Amino acid sequence: MTGSSSESIDCIFCHTSQPGHDELVLFRGQVCFVILNLYPYTNGHLMVVPNRHAANLATLTADEQVELMRLTRHAEIAITEAYTPQGINVGINLGKAAGAGVPGHLHVHLVPRWNGDTNFMTAIGNTRVLPEELGESARKLQPIFERLAHEEEATAERPKIAEKKI
Repeated sequence: MTGSSSESIDCIFCHTSQPGHDELVLFRGQVCFVILNLYPYTNGHLMVVPNRHAANLATLTADEQVELMRLTRHAEIAITEAYTPQGINVGINLGKAAGAGVPGHLHVHLVPRWNGDTNFMTAIGNTRVLPEELGESARKLQPIFERLAHEEEATAERPKIAEKKI
């Protein structure tokens, strides 16, 4: 945890960003990580989170911005492979008024969606019904994240071919 705010002391994401607190963590990059949502809207609902306690996009470093988007892309690929959804909601809620559950620590939600997946239990009973436990979601998604990271490393190690000007 590298945030300077006193809010970061009790922040669930700051706590989770530390090694050894990764029950729900699917992948750790250099400055961001991917975690399953403890209270998912659908199976495969996950979040991409910077390690550092940062409240908004404007305060992210260049490295954090790049990795946040790279891991969001990987999350889209992983969700698509593991769940074949008909769509994916990708969103950031900045601030409590915008609906942020953890308003002081920026995070990107990725929620797989299927036609007709809105469910009366959530709307009327304030209850979510999911056919898959979080551990099963992790077993499906973690290997995909690892493969994507490995493929990315292999691509980065290949020598670049100089472009020929015509």
